Amino acid sequence: MPEGDTIFRSARALHQALAGHVVTRFETAYAHLASVHDQTPVTSRTIVSVESRGKWLLLHFSGDLILVTHMLMSGSWHIYRPGERWKRPRNRMRVLLATNQFEAVAFDVPLARFHNARSLERHSSIPGLGPDLLARTFQKEEAAERLLMYSGEEVGNVLLNQQVMGGIGNVFKSEICFACGVHPFRKVSTLRPQEVDCLIATARRFLSANVTPVSGDAIVTYTGGRRTTGSSNEAARLWVYRRKGGACRRCGTEIVMRKQGRGARSTYWCPQCQPLALAGSPS
Repeated sequence: MPEGDTIFRSARALHQALAGHVVTRFETAYAHLASVHDQTPVTSRTIVSVESRGKWLLLHFSGDLILVTHMLMSGSWHIYRPGERWKRPRNRMRVLLATNQFEAVAFDVPLARFHNARSLERHSSIPGLGPDLLARTFQKEEAAERLLMYSGEEVGNVLLNQQVMGGIGNVFKSEICFACGVHPFRKVSTLRPQEVDCLIATARRFLSANVTPVSGDAIVTYTGGRRTTGSSNEAARLWVYRRKGGACRRCGTEIVMRKQGRGARSTYWCPQCQPLALAGSPS
C-alpha cells in the first residue's frame, strides 16, 4: 500500500537511475499520454529530476514537460536493466521510460498526466498539498495550523487529508494515533496542544524512519516491511495496524478495528492506551 515513504523511495531510486540521461524509448497504455508524446515527443528529452510530493511522484523532463503519477492503492514503479525480465506481466504496464542504462516501468499506476510548470500550478491537487513530511523544508507550524482548521472532523480522517500534511496513508494513520495515545475517532477540537505536536512529530519520525538513506551507487526501491515499533522482529514491526484481536504491545488489551470516513478505511487502536474520553472530561 503506497504511502509517502514508498513514493519517496521510488522517486529517489528513479532519480538515481534516470536523472541526466536521455529518453530513448517511451511507451504507454494511456491514450492521453500517447497523444502528448505524438505531438511533443518524450524521446530525446533529458530526464532532469524525479521528486516526490506527498503521495505524488513527478518526473521532470527538459523542455518544460512533467509526468505526474499517483499510485493510489496498488501502483508501483520498477527499474530494470535493458533486456532484464519484468516481474509483472506486460498487460499491467502503464508507462515505460527507457534510457541506454535502464528501463523504468510503471505498473498498475491509475493516475498519470503530463503537465508543464504552468499547468501544474493550476492542478487542483498538487499545489494544495500540505507540508510534505519528508521535505527538508517541512514547516510544523503550517502543518499544525492546517490540522486545526478541521476542528469538527475526526483525527484519523484529518491525518489522511493530504491538504493537511503530505504523505500519511492508512497504515501510518493508525500507527501515529497509537504512538501519541490519541483515539482516532476523537474530534480535532478535543486535541491538546501537546497532542497536536506529538501527531506531527511522530508522523515525520515514522515516515523518515522508513526511508533509510542509501549509500554508494545502489538503487534501492524497497527496504523491507514498513516499521513503526523499531523492532527487528518481522512479526512485531507495527503497533496496531491489521492486528485486530491481537494483544496491545504495551498493555495487553485487545486491539479493535472500525471503518472510518467516506472511504470506509480500516482504523485500528487500543481502547486502553487510546481512550476516547479525555481524563477529567465527560464521556
